[in-house]
Order: sequence, then C-alpha cells, then structure tokens
Amino acid sequence: MNHDSESVISVKNLTQRYGTGRIIYSDLSFEVPKGRILGLLGKNGTGKTTTINILMGYLRPQKGECRIFGEKITEMSPATRAGIALLIEGHVQYAFMTIEQIERFYSRFYPKWNRDAYYELMNKLHVSLGQKISSMSCGQRSQVALGLILAQNADLLVLDDFSLGLDPGYRRLFTDYLREFAKAEEKTVFMTSHIIQDLERLIDDCIILDYGKILTQMPVDELLRDFCRYTLQTDMSVEKFLADSLFVNPGKIKDELEFYTFKPIDEVRAALGSLGVDSGSLVRQDMSLEDAFIGLTGKY
Repeated sequence: MNHDSESVISVKNLTQRYGTGRIIYSDLSFEVPKGRILGLLGKNGTGKTTTINILMGYLRPQKGECRIFGEKITEMSPATRAGIALLIEGHVQYAFMTIEQIERFYSRFYPKWNRDAYYELMNKLHVSLGQKISSMSCGQRSQVALGLILAQNADLLVLDDFSLGLDPGYRRLFTDYLREFAKAEEKTVFMTSHIIQDLERLIDDCIILDYGKILTQMPVDELLRDFCRYTLQTDMSVEKFLADSLFVNPGKIKDELEFYTFKPIDEVRAALGSLGVDSGSLVRQDMSLEDAFIGLTGKY
C-alpha cells in the first residue's frame, strides 16, 4: 500500500453503460492528487454516483482501470480499504443509539479511531451526548454521520451527495468543518453534491461531467479566472453565435445576449467583429462556480 503516491485516485479509460443500453460515459479518465478536495459535478444521470460505486467496488467497471493508493480497486488489500471512508447522503445507521453509544460502537471497528474529531463536531451541535439519534433533525443526523466518518481517520474520504435534505445552516457547518479538518489532517476528499454553491466554499478542484464525457477538470480558482461570462446588447439572432465554438452556450432574452468562453477578451471582440456585431456594450459579468457549471453544461 503506497500512500505516498501523488495520485490517490487514478481512473483510466472508464466506460460504463446502463445494462446493455445507453452509455453513461466512455473513456473517462481523471486523477485525484493527494491532499486535494475534488468535486465531481454533473446533472442527474451523468454518472456521479455510478463513479463512486465503481471506486468503492460495489459496481464492476465494464471497461477501463481504477486504482486507489496505487492498487487496482478489484484487488485492494484490507489495509488499503481501511484507509477509505464513505458517506452516502449523510445516512446514519443504528439511529436507536445515543450520540455517545454510536461513537463507542463504531470505535471498535477502526484501529486508527480519533474520538476527538467526532466530539469536536458534536460540541458544535449543542446536543446532549445521551440524545438518541432517532430524535435528531435531518441536519443534526448528517453531522453525526460526518463525525463518524472523520473519526475513522481514513486517508481518503468519499462523500456522495452529502447535502441532501440539509438546510443552509447545517450545509455551511458541514462544508466549513470538513474543509478545516481535511486541510489540517492532510486528507484527500472525493465528493459529489447537487448544491454547487456549497462546493465552491469547499473544493480545490472540480470535474464537470456532461452526458458521456468530461467537459473540464481543473482547479476551481483557475476555472473562475479563465472561463468568462459576457453579456452584450445586439439584435442579431442567437443562431449566428451558435455556429462559432468560441461562444459557449449562448442564450438571448430580448436584445441581451449572454455567452461563456475560455477565450481572452481580444479574441472575443475579434469574433464579434467578424460577425458584424458592435462590441461596445460587451460586459464581463461576475461568475460563481454554479454560473460556470451552467455555462459549460447548459441551463436545461
């Protein structure tokens, strides 16, 4: 087991279908570097949970190779598997137990158990250690699930749709505490979420999936620096802009054109000029990670 290799997760040429029917993705390849927090983003049905199921060994890849800590996922040693912690939709089993009982129960299964990581988070919830999990809110239960994952002291944390059913306050607590913990303890995190504005506060890198392929894989700060959203006043039809690949997902409401691009401003102005469009009203708009996601994948 080599935990010092640069890539914690390595996926090469992964191809997966629904049964014998539609391809989920073809020749999917990516790396998750050690110590980074990576978010896998995509619309419903693009294969986010499928990817996690393959990585965790619940689903056999139809083509391609996946390695975690340098070992093939189909041949992982027990020691390597012990270095991976999985959280699915903030789910907690054994809800009949109290906060204290469930910590003691889980601690018996994990040799590197770090109870402080669990109780630090529980203290933020302001709940009694004798409170039963079944009597807690959805948001509180999600924090118990996170605490149990962090206490396992695994080198790789895998979280699938952690924010499902959480209100904004608990989502913020979850993301801030997870990032602080992962950076302080030098953990690697691979995660998905439907709520992209949460991930902007949390992740270092993103992979944006479309149906069947990766649209981009890069650090979030580079994406928000290099991928731009522009607006422009024009009476020209949107079809003219659809024909030029420089204009990514152009759309128009009345006379305002909106488009996205990775190209620098001088190339954008030149492309507009070649279409006979005055660029005098061209404005670069502020953009969030959610805006970038919509810009790359389309609104619908």
